[in-house]
Formats: sequence, C-alpha cells, structure tokens
Amino acid sequence: MANVVVWAVWFAAAFACLGSAAAVVSFTNPFYSALALIGNLGSLAVLYLLLSAEFVAAAQVLVYAGAVMVMFLFVIAYLGRHADAPWAGGPSWQALGAVAAAGALMVEIVIVIGLKASGRLAEAPDIGASFGSPAEIGKLFLTDHLLAFEITSIVLLAAAVGGVVLGSQASAPDPEKPSSSLLQGDVPIR
Repeated sequence: MANVVVWAVWFAAAFACLGSAAAVVSFTNPFYSALALIGNLGSLAVLYLLLSAEFVAAAQVLVYAGAVMVMFLFVIAYLGRHADAPWAGGPSWQALGAVAAAGALMVEIVIVIGLKASGRLAEAPDIGASFGSPAEIGKLFLTDHLLAFEITSIVLLAAAVGGVVLGSQASAPDPEKPSSSLLQGDVPIR
C-alpha cells in the first residue's frame, strides 16, 4: 500500500512539475510566469523528498522558491509595464543560442537514455552514508567548488543591481513629454 502512495505522489508531482513548467513559458504576464515557476520549484522539492534528499528539498524551497523568487518578483514589480518585449525585434543571437542549448540538452538526454537502455549504466554506484548530508555539501561548496560558489553569488548580485538600474531608467520621467497633470488642465505651482 505504501508503494502505491509513493507512486501516486510521484505522478502528481511529476505532472505538476511539467504543467507548471509549461505555464512558465506560455504565460504572457511575467508575474504569473514567476508564480508558475514557484509551483515548479515546489513540485521539484517534492520529487527530491521522494529521493530521500531532504536537505536538497529544503534548500530548493528556502533558496530558490523563497529568496531567488522574491528577487525575481521584486524586479518584475519594479519594472512593471516598462519592460521591453523580449521577442519584439525577431530572433536574436540569444534566441539562437537558446535553441542551440536546448538542442544540445536534447542530444545529451537521448545519449543517456540510449546508454541506460544498452545496459552500460546498469551498475549502481557505491554511495557512502554521508552522501548528500549538509556537512558533505558544505564541505564540497567551500573546498572543491568554492570558485563556482563565489561566482554564482557575484552573478546574483549583478542581476539584482541590473534590475535596479533597469527599473530606475524605466521610471525616470521623459523630459520631452509633458507631465500628465499639465495634460489634464492643472496649473503648475511655481
């Protein structure tokens, strides 16, 4: 009976993950896309829990669905309607790069599925008891992957500063346009 419940939760989380991912890219309103991304991150946390990766699930909820998404929502709210439409000018080098990266990811997935089907990935690796523990993850972050960890923090800081700069440019008054109060017939106070 417990196995049936695990499979039911797995299917529900998997379909929620796929549905919310489709919603992220299909919504035209960026706020709704960000909310769908929070749902996607939450369903991924449920899948991590089913894999007995409690620390990764908690980090997924606290760091990504919490802190990073608050930053995304802050930038979306700050930019408001002044954000540029991403596809207004036709395909750009970024769109072509995204298609190339998606194609490379698809090739990698096909190769892994092919190797798994051929039996080359059938052997289970020897995983120690401390694998995935907070102490082991912290040790890896602060020794072997310290440079990547610090570069990630700098990229997130640059994203936050860029959002503030874009928002301040979008909210700056245009000196060539008359203010809306003058258009309504109000007399300016001198």
